[in-house]
Amino acid sequence: MTTFHCEQAWLGGDTASSDVLIVSHEGRIASVTAGVPAPPGAVVLSGLTLPGLANTHSHVFHRAIRGHSQSGVADFWLWRDLMYSVAEALTPESMYDLARATYAEMALSGVTSVGEFHYVHHQPGGERYEDPNAMSRAVIAAAGDAGLRITLLDTCYLQADVHGAALTGVQRRFDDGSWERWAQRVERLGDTPKARTGAAIHSVRAVPRSAMAPMARLARERGWPLHVHLSEQPAENTAAHEAFGLTPTEVLASEGVLGDTTTAVHATHLTDGDIEALGGSRTYISMCCTTERDLADGVGPAVRLLAAGSPLCVGSDAHMMIDLWEEARAIELNERLVSGQRGHLSIGDLARALTIDGSASIGWPEAGEIAEGKLADLVTVRLDSPRTAGARSGDSLAHVLFAATAADVTDVVAGGEPVVRDGRHLSIDVGADLERAIDHALGGARSARQ
Repeated sequence: MTTFHCEQAWLGGDTASSDVLIVSHEGRIASVTAGVPAPPGAVVLSGLTLPGLANTHSHVFHRAIRGHSQSGVADFWLWRDLMYSVAEALTPESMYDLARATYAEMALSGVTSVGEFHYVHHQPGGERYEDPNAMSRAVIAAAGDAGLRITLLDTCYLQADVHGAALTGVQRRFDDGSWERWAQRVERLGDTPKARTGAAIHSVRAVPRSAMAPMARLARERGWPLHVHLSEQPAENTAAHEAFGLTPTEVLASEGVLGDTTTAVHATHLTDGDIEALGGSRTYISMCCTTERDLADGVGPAVRLLAAGSPLCVGSDAHMMIDLWEEARAIELNERLVSGQRGHLSIGDLARALTIDGSASIGWPEAGEIAEGKLADLVTVRLDSPRTAGARSGDSLAHVLFAATAADVTDVVAGGEPVVRDGRHLSIDVGADLERAIDHALGGARSARQ
């Protein structure tokens, strides 16, 4: 049993509570009491404490190309070529090293659970490893060793376009041959106390329409969350209309994919009917604003989607930066830019996106809240940094959500156990390990191109 005393903590709503005592037992919260002094022996968390953050959309190996895609990479498709050069060279060993260091970077920013949208399954020529899930297991092990919970959103990726063109080159690593073979492989993964299985339809262009309904049924039967890239690029909408006479959202709706265990990632270029279908089905929306703006994807209608009934959550996606505080406030700030008005989402809306709704999106509904019976996952942000100074004399929750960064995180607790203390990961030298893993990944990519 461990007792934590929080100077301030977010327990729900639009404001924080003061002097909150949290008792954890066997990884879960046994009790929460506000307005009490710290008892002897309590772990004191100075600053503002929230539930551990949920990163709902990650492509972990993309971390290797951060900063390498800002010169001479004019559009999404050229950026994808650069990303594929890294994907082509990955091995289970190099994937583990890169993922472990990247997940540790996430932990430093306050993340305690991650949804990994994983599609690099096989060897470079497309042949299966002796263990067909070798790459998946490397990612799962990396998350656990970095102190994170993970949902491995195993991604079905079977064709190069909506017309069924065969996968070639590096994309052969993604291909299981059929959705049935994909399902057989995924069902061999299994769950652990810190890792759960999920499913993903890569997109309407990468999975045959005939496979979508059976995949959705399987996910619901198994209790897996189901994620899908949706309308990230206008080209996807054009292709879907040409092939099916429908928007991508209408394709998914017609095949029974939408629903309250499904998460649509990006959802940037939508019609009024799309918004109604997504909201009416309670489909979650994972906004990845730093990636969407880096790739010039556009600004999605997050406010309208929330009003229609879709819970919002956030992801760091391609890891142009790993800072979910920025991802959350960007939803509101982007809306201000395109609308010319302020105040679309409440402070509580943004906090829920980071925690409660994000955790539910990736299949951890028992996380994301500081409440009795929930997982004891906590993140504390200092209130005396150059960015957060002054928060104590005002609205600390709003101050943190609109001004704090990953650099302001001091402590992270997962399942009652410390992962980050005083801004340092307790088991990983994150900067040094990232440097080594990225050098290795980029070196392998250069060799693969030669």
